[in-house]
Amino acid sequence: MGQLSVKQLETPKQKAQYTHYLIKDLEVLDLMLEKNLIEKQPIRIGAEQELCITTEDFFPNNNSIEMLETIDDSHFTTEIGKYNLEINSDPLELKNDCFSELHLQLKTLLQKAKTAGDQHKTKVLLTGILPTLRQKHISEKYMTPMPRYHVLNKSLIDSRSQHFNIHIKGADELSLYHNSVMLEACNTSFQTHLQINPDEFVEKYNWAQAISAPVLAVSANSPILFGRELWAETRIAVFTQSIDTRTNGMVFNEKQSRVSFGDQWETGKVTDIFRDHISRFRSLLALDSYEDSLEMLKNGEIPKLRALQLHNGTVYKWNRVCYGVGGGKPHLRIECRYIPSGPSLKDEIANMMFWVGLMQVQTDAYKDISKKMEFKAVKNNFFKAARYGMEVKFMWMGKLISALDLILEELLPMAKKGLEKANINSKDIDTYLGVIENRVKEKNGAQWMVKSFRNLQLTKSRFEARQALTAFMHENQLSGKSVSQWPILNDFELDTIKLKPIVKHRMQTKLFIVHESDSLELVTHIMKWKKIHHLPVVNKTKELTGLITWTDLIQLGNTDLKQTVKDVMKTELYTISQEKSLKKAKQIMSDAKINCLPVVHKKKLLGIITTNDLKS
Repeated sequence: MGQLSVKQLETPKQKAQYTHYLIKDLEVLDLMLEKNLIEKQPIRIGAEQELCITTEDFFPNNNSIEMLETIDDSHFTTEIGKYNLEINSDPLELKNDCFSELHLQLKTLLQKAKTAGDQHKTKVLLTGILPTLRQKHISEKYMTPMPRYHVLNKSLIDSRSQHFNIHIKGADELSLYHNSVMLEACNTSFQTHLQINPDEFVEKYNWAQAISAPVLAVSANSPILFGRELWAETRIAVFTQSIDTRTNGMVFNEKQSRVSFGDQWETGKVTDIFRDHISRFRSLLALDSYEDSLEMLKNGEIPKLRALQLHNGTVYKWNRVCYGVGGGKPHLRIECRYIPSGPSLKDEIANMMFWVGLMQVQTDAYKDISKKMEFKAVKNNFFKAARYGMEVKFMWMGKLISALDLILEELLPMAKKGLEKANINSKDIDTYLGVIENRVKEKNGAQWMVKSFRNLQLTKSRFEARQALTAFMHENQLSGKSVSQWPILNDFELDTIKLKPIVKHRMQTKLFIVHESDSLELVTHIMKWKKIHHLPVVNKTKELTGLITWTDLIQLGNTDLKQTVKDVMKTELYTISQEKSLKKAKQIMSDAKINCLPVVHKKKLLGIITTNDLKS
């Protein structure tokens, strides 16, 4: 999330002061480029490993601050959600066994987090979206208590002046209004950094855009959010909409979102990309103090360009331009932000190696890529990959080609050449690119999760299935096996975890409901057609107002079926919360001598649990 000590830009004076230093930073970057001060060699790589922390029964935990204190390692930092952490790897030179070295470093740090978690009854998990997330986990109650996150939240809300509207369609559909940026906490990424020679930055950036779709397709592993099957990589849709400062009118007028793929090929030099961002997106945050970067440069110091970096940290391109200073030397890099975390550490390193390998080589056929592929086609490829993963065809160099054929026949051999050119260990090349090849031929994370999720629901409730998925991923994330080697789950026993069964585990959510004004004749036929014995009744505002059962209809006998439901429904109801234990639900039904309990939250019907559900 970048610099943590920030405040909201509010007054015209604050905005003018910040803009002054922001423009000065741009001018200084231009000067540094002119004077050849930006480092060109060696090329380095790095990664930001975002992860989830959960309770022992695999629901989001809220103890990231306590975990950080116990871990006590500067590689770790907070994220916006209390159930997220981030690991920042050490930069490594792109050579020899740097990828297996990175793998080992991250595994060691994850083991350190696991050890801390054991003290806090907390588990550590690599996943693009945590399957057990529920809508309650995106409330501000779960926001990390640090000023930056709350300031950013307020700034984005003030800028938008409307609730965030989330609407995603896949096999299922998700539509909700939300009043904070906490939806961002649903996304967990493996952000990959690659240093770029400033002399070829724009060409390399455009190439990074072109290859985004196939890299995303094979990496996709986040198809489920709040129990709904959405996109193969749902993070793309969620993040785009959760940080969108545009009102509906601005969307209609085609103003670009802060989270975007971009609208055109880049031209000029790297500072022109920054100028475009500053022109499009107003600053949201401010610093307590600023450095005079021009004065520093004149004195022979290398400035950090803090004002520019702060602005850049609130523009979320899927391929983001970054400036940094390491070892006293300034450099430029591309941050690949679309690759998800997990499902295993080995998969993550493979994704990174595939991307870096492609970035290291452009055959003559792909030189000046902006003249050979339409940007709209490249952008469309990216969003098709997010929706459909490996089950997609791309418009590539003017021809339609499947993701499978493009990766196997063209991109994997290219990536191998790029890695060989960088003198990467041949064993590592074969190991990690082999992971990519197997995922293309067998299954990627999204395909594994969807198939397993559907199978599990044949014997479990949807909620239990999500918990089982999470438990299996936790068990296998550091096993050394790629997701392509994981079995499709037909069942997964939850007895091995400290399961605390609640109503939500067993309640039925796919319900037929009736309205107070419906006729008894309709209700009778619905019960016969669908072989159900309980129908909840709702009013015009969808609040639960009654219940009608098959027993009620039998007792009515030959009553005129033209009566309405409201005339005969039971209004004195026993209800229960989805958070209550199954033991409590069973006790209520036993004491009241009833077979059905509506599950409600603030009078809204969420589901039904019956005595039959408690037997399974």
